[in-house]
Amino acid sequence: MTVVPSGHQYEISHGDQRATIVEVGGGIRDYAVGTRDVLHPYALDAVCDGAHGAPLIPWPNRIADGRYRFDGVEHQLALTEPATGNAIHGLLRWRNWAAVEHVEHSVTMTTALNPMTGYPFLLEVSATYTLDDGGLTVRTTATNRGERTCPYAHGQHPYLSPGRGAIDACLLQITAGARITTDPDRGLPTGTTTVAESDHDFRRSRRLGATALDDGFTDLARDDDGRAWVRLTGGDGRTAAVWVDESFPVLQVYTAHTLADGRRRAGLAAEPMTAPANAFATGDRLIRLEPGESATTTWGCLLTG
Repeated sequence: MTVVPSGHQYEISHGDQRATIVEVGGGIRDYAVGTRDVLHPYALDAVCDGAHGAPLIPWPNRIADGRYRFDGVEHQLALTEPATGNAIHGLLRWRNWAAVEHVEHSVTMTTALNPMTGYPFLLEVSATYTLDDGGLTVRTTATNRGERTCPYAHGQHPYLSPGRGAIDACLLQITAGARITTDPDRGLPTGTTTVAESDHDFRRSRRLGATALDDGFTDLARDDDGRAWVRLTGGDGRTAAVWVDESFPVLQVYTAHTLADGRRRAGLAAEPMTAPANAFATGDRLIRLEPGESATTTWGCLLTG
């Protein structure tokens, strides 16, 4: 029997688009239009690496020392990035999710985050993945099913595909006017600065080259639909793009330069985030979910050209 580390595979399609959503972590294993990847995939027989396609709940990115205070109570999370002493990317990446509705073009995945050490709160989470003429849309809702207020933030970790080859030859556009500065050793925020006249200014599409990024971008410029964008144009002239609605004030962009050989710089992470790194500790844009209250976010990706 073949072992599939990501569990059951839920395939959806629309025209020549196809995507696979997985049981373990509830994320996107692949998304392509015809033979052209929109999101950089991981193999059916592989363990998800670099959080490829995964929902990041109840926080994205890092929490310093895995420690935070909420409503006067100290909490200690497991250090899931031990080399830097951080807790990273939430608590649901290795949980099983269940498909409660699955039709040809859409699947809704659900899971529960039960009270645990470091996060003694009860969340119910659903994510609906839908393919249509506008690409892949992801709508995520988290509901506080507990009896007390809980801290919450949400992100997801898709990697845009360059097509063939690495991302270095691609053109990159990020519709953001500011960057969150971080310390070089732990990736934790130290402030915010304009991208103007800097190596991080991708407001106009330009060649990425050997630039290494693992940065949060803010001051997002939005189109008439309220969407901010990250666009990656490959050598084939086609553009893979991620958009976020107004529930996401931060876009984390990561050039995958720290992944293993064969995966390094093979895709560009464009991560929608409702709050920046370390929000549980700083409170920066942290969501307070009252008992029975829900928070919903929407983002999507598509291929043009």
